[in-house]
Formats: sequence, C-alpha cells, structure tokens
Amino acid sequence: MKSKGQHFLLSAKARTISLKQVYTMGEDKAYALFRSLRWPETEGAAVCPRCGCCDAYDIPSRRKFQCKACKHQFSVTSGTIFAARKLSFTDLLAAIVLFVNGAKGVSALQISRDLDVQYKTAYVLCHKLREAIAKGQAGIRLDGIVEIDGAYFGGHIRPENRKEDRRDRRLAKHQTGKRQCVVIMRERKGRSLPFVVRHEGDAVPIVRDRVGTLATIHADEASSWDDLHSGWQTWRINHSLAYSQDGACTNQAESYFSRLRRMEVGTHHHIAGPYLHAYAGEASWREDNRRTSNGGQAMMVVGAGLASRQSRNWTGYWQRAA
Repeated sequence: MKSKGQHFLLSAKARTISLKQVYTMGEDKAYALFRSLRWPETEGAAVCPRCGCCDAYDIPSRRKFQCKACKHQFSVTSGTIFAARKLSFTDLLAAIVLFVNGAKGVSALQISRDLDVQYKTAYVLCHKLREAIAKGQAGIRLDGIVEIDGAYFGGHIRPENRKEDRRDRRLAKHQTGKRQCVVIMRERKGRSLPFVVRHEGDAVPIVRDRVGTLATIHADEASSWDDLHSGWQTWRINHSLAYSQDGACTNQAESYFSRLRRMEVGTHHHIAGPYLHAYAGEASWREDNRRTSNGGQAMMVVGAGLASRQSRNWTGYWQRAA
C-alpha cells in the first residue's frame, strides 16, 4: 500500500520563518526587508510617494528620505497602513509572524503579552492587517465550480436560569436583531469571497456581481438559493440526507465555516458586530493560503500592508473612542 506521505503543515516546508529568526536578524535587516517589499521595482531604493521620483537623499539617523524633486520627506511606511507606527521594524515583523502562525487566528491579548506592548497597540495592528489583506480580495470574480453557503453569527440571547422562564430563542420576536449572516462563495481548489448580510437570501445580488455566468454553483436546500437557478447551473444538496451526493456538495464552504467558528469559540470569543466582516475576511485569507509556508504568508501580509493606503478606520481609533 502506497504511503500518502507527510502532510504539508507538518513538514519543514511549512516553517520558513520563526520569532527566533526575526529577532536574530536585527533591526537593520528587518528595515531592509521592509524597504525591499515597499519598493521591489527598485530593489529597495526609495521612491517618493508624492511625485514618484526615484532620486532621494537618505537621512539614516531618522530612517527617512527627502525627495530631490519635490523636497518631500517620507519613510518606508509613509502613506501605508503602517504609517505613524511606534513599534520597531523587528517588533512589527514579529507581530506579523505571530499573526500568520495562528491557524485559527491569534488574539490581540496574546500578541500584547508576547511582544510586551499595550493591548490597544496589538488590537489596532491586527485590525490593520485584516484590512490590508481584505483589500486583496476586492474586485475578484469566481469561476468554475463555486460553492455557496451561509452561517449566522452574533445576537446571542442568554437563556434564563429557571426552565419555566426560558423562551423559544428561534422565534423572531424573541431575538435581539443583532444577528448577521456570513455568506461564503468559494471556488473548488481556488479562491473564496466572504460577505456579511442581514439574511442569507440578501447575498443573491452579490453572487450576480461576483460569480461568472458560466460557473456551476453548489448550494444547500435552503430556499434562499432558489433564485440562483435562473442564472447558473445550480446543484443542490440536502444536508439532512447526505453531505455529498451525486457530485453535489458544499464541503469546501463548510470547511471555511469550521475555521471561522473555531476562531470565534477558541480564540476571539466574540467576532460579531461591526467588525464581523474583518474576521470573515481573515478566515477566508487563511483558507486560501493554507498551503503557503508561514514565511510566505508573512511576506504576503507585509506586502499587502505596504501596498495599502493609510487606514481611515483604524488610524487614531482609540483617540476617537475616548
């Protein structure tokens, strides 16, 4: 009998970076890494973000540059999601490594303890990273075989202590109205796109915008997906009878929700509310890149952060909340 071999995640190929390597490389090499990822076309040579000039004075004492054309002073993180950072480049890279190493996510509290930084710092940084990787999903269209499913999060109602005082929490009149539905659209052996809607059926217009007309859609028997038959070849699976039958299944979509549920229960404990879409996007990114080494994932996150504009949602977040 032929052996299946070692799983990728258990192999040495999956481990290409560690905290030990990050802190061994030192601040100068970490800074050089950020430069090479910010300006890959010039091999790390500074390019003015204002006028695009490639000729700039180096100010090594402040790790800044001054453009010879427009006299604008800038740094390697100017205008990016890492702008106005207080962490050293070594700590910033270490935080990103911790972020990608969590198979089911990592809490801001754990990062704050591992790096000895304030919880507020770790919380905002994690959300900035989620915002950066989510921008890479903008404009994506799915083709081929696409699995679609939805799951509800939030709106938990704590049951009463005494049995006779408990209400049927399934009824709409007893719900809080805070429950939201995460809908995942996932290509077989391809990319995935999550969206947060009020009800599962509200995602049908989004499907029309993001799924190619020649695609084949697999969904469960929920009535929310009945309208899909008018636009695509649609296969349905009744989960009360089978998980996969006659070629129809939504196992890849269910795999996504398995990860997202474990992120909620085991790591973050509460991911509902206005930031549910951020955690849904993070779970999607982790699913899509599960066969990429942790070093490759870290470089992807750093590159996405340096390619993203300064965050309007998270810059000065705690000052606005005060």
